[in-house]
Amino acid sequence: MTITKVTDAGLDKSRIVTPLIINGDMSVSQRGTSFSSQSGSAYHLDRFKTLANNLGTFTISQSTTVPTGQGFAKSFKLDCTTADASPAAGDTLQFVQYIEGQNLQLLKKGTSSAEAVTVSFWVRSNKTGTYTLELYDNDNSRQISKTYTISSADTWEKKTVNFAGDTSGALDNDNALSFAVQWWLGAGSNSTSGTLSETWTSVTTANRVSSSQVNIADNTDNEWYITGIQMEIGTFDSNTIPSFPFESFGNNLEKCKRYYQKLGNTTDDYSFGRVAGNTNQYGIFGTVLPVTMRADPTATVQADPENGGFASVSMGHTGPNFVATDATNSGWADIGTIEADAEL
Repeated sequence: MTITKVTDAGLDKSRIVTPLIINGDMSVSQRGTSFSSQSGSAYHLDRFKTLANNLGTFTISQSTTVPTGQGFAKSFKLDCTTADASPAAGDTLQFVQYIEGQNLQLLKKGTSSAEAVTVSFWVRSNKTGTYTLELYDNDNSRQISKTYTISSADTWEKKTVNFAGDTSGALDNDNALSFAVQWWLGAGSNSTSGTLSETWTSVTTANRVSSSQVNIADNTDNEWYITGIQMEIGTFDSNTIPSFPFESFGNNLEKCKRYYQKLGNTTDDYSFGRVAGNTNQYGIFGTVLPVTMRADPTATVQADPENGGFASVSMGHTGPNFVATDATNSGWADIGTIEADAEL
């Protein structure tokens, strides 16, 4: 029997064990699948936040419109429902994922060995033209921006965008917000009036966004979809970029729960049972979280008073591994859902 040895040259060294982007296939959406009348900044699909500052109103959803034959089942969809064709100077609209510094030490940022990165994604819109993609270093107020073009209306296109390594400004090695990957969807003149910063530099607001940037909010017919987001160490083109790092739904969900968890069933008042107490005393209900969170979460509880019930039921105690409610007055309350949020 002949044994063939696989040499180092036959291995794909560009891959990393854990994807740098979480939920890049848009498969996890614990908060729901459709969000109407969105005009501010909020998380919708897990790990992705829409930042809207006075620029349009939108319905955001987890869509089943996906590029054919690529293995994706879901995408993020932004649908303009109230237009703003004339943005004020400070108006902005972005789609972003924030990343902990401790997850990006392999970028070697701030050293002479700083690594280049490539961001790849599938995108679709009826609004063709120039868009801006930005990497933002929150620890050192540094950024770099590149443009990509949607060439054909209502057609999925794969984009591959290269960014040089940054030899200045090391990222903090902790669980706080260090880095942002930001897709610009519209901006006023405060962000577009300068010269686009296509190399790493200290932040100058006017240089963050291309002067040719499309305004996705200029018409209620406009829609924007994205899926298959990956960030790879190294410089690649559309032919050499490694395949999308698909994970099992369970692994993806567990990573998302580090930042947000929704426990219980909104259709069942008794998801967790009941908490009871006596007059002028506290009733306490607690539960262990299935996944340890990034930090102590901000938690909210949905509880229905019974038999006269409590005057209030609120989250009194939280930790990365647990949440507990406080309630006062005699009677009891049904504990339905608990939301724990430790987003960046």
